[in-house]
Amino acid sequence: MNMRQDKIDVVYTWVDDTFPGYAEVLARHAGKPADTNPNRTRDNLDLLRYSLRSLRHLPELGHVHLLTCRPQVPRWLDPGAPGLTVHHHDAVMDAGLLPTFNSFCIVSHLHLLPGLSDRFLYLEDDMLLLRPGLMAAMADPDGRPLSHFTTRATVPADRLKPGDSPWNHALANADRALDAAYGPRPRHHAIHGPRIIDKARFAQVLDRFAPEVAATRAARFRANDNVPPEYLYPHAAVDEGWHRAATRAESDTVEGYVSIDNVLPLTRLMMWRMERRRPLTATFNDNFGARPNPRVVAFMRRWLQARFPDPSPYERADSTRS
Repeated sequence: MNMRQDKIDVVYTWVDDTFPGYAEVLARHAGKPADTNPNRTRDNLDLLRYSLRSLRHLPELGHVHLLTCRPQVPRWLDPGAPGLTVHHHDAVMDAGLLPTFNSFCIVSHLHLLPGLSDRFLYLEDDMLLLRPGLMAAMADPDGRPLSHFTTRATVPADRLKPGDSPWNHALANADRALDAAYGPRPRHHAIHGPRIIDKARFAQVLDRFAPEVAATRAARFRANDNVPPEYLYPHAAVDEGWHRAATRAESDTVEGYVSIDNVLPLTRLMMWRMERRRPLTATFNDNFGARPNPRVVAFMRRWLQARFPDPSPYERADSTRS
């Protein structure tokens, strides 16, 4: 896969747990407290809105695809805007899998979106572009894509307990499957940042690990037998020789991870550190817990509005909330 292409589509996944009826559906299917963790479903900062505004830093932008559960559409979004398509889960997922609240399951269907370019940029809704240059940082000069990883090693399955988070179990499952397919080697977490995905090769990876993917898709919530496609694919791409593993410096250039906590001085410090580094992207991970601190929410909203004040072409003309 050569990265030298004029335009690239962007795919987002998004959900808002305040959308009418969503909380009731979630409660009917939830089986444990982690299933209703608001950190994964809350949209109190309108991060998707600002992420779309940040696409001004992506001159290679083709079409924007938003994948969400039916009938959700962000209240401020114009779903008929040129260059934008809103897809609902039932457009690409079997009815028997729905409703799903499992991000791993959802991501495993991204390549099936109608009209999607052969390669695309996957952004979670809390990821924003801070300055131009992302596509150049996602590939070698000859066009070979890069997989970006952190310094954090993946914990193997034999060191985990059943009560550890499904996220950690999923990483360990993926690692075990990768070891069986390509041979054992140390692997690290993928960065909290954009992913370059080739549709055909993504499908090939999912087929190679079909049993693990089937178990993942069958789980309405993240479960201990799942695998995260967003971790599986960049590692498999390196093992296959499609991608090169980025250096630490290259990954640091791309990733700007910030945990948004309820302690305002801590969040201010993390934001200051991120801005001082000047990464190409920022990921604002919701770590508010059950009750977001209004002072932290206000601080982040001021920062977002100051950094990205201009509406994107995808916003409704009558949308006034900032």
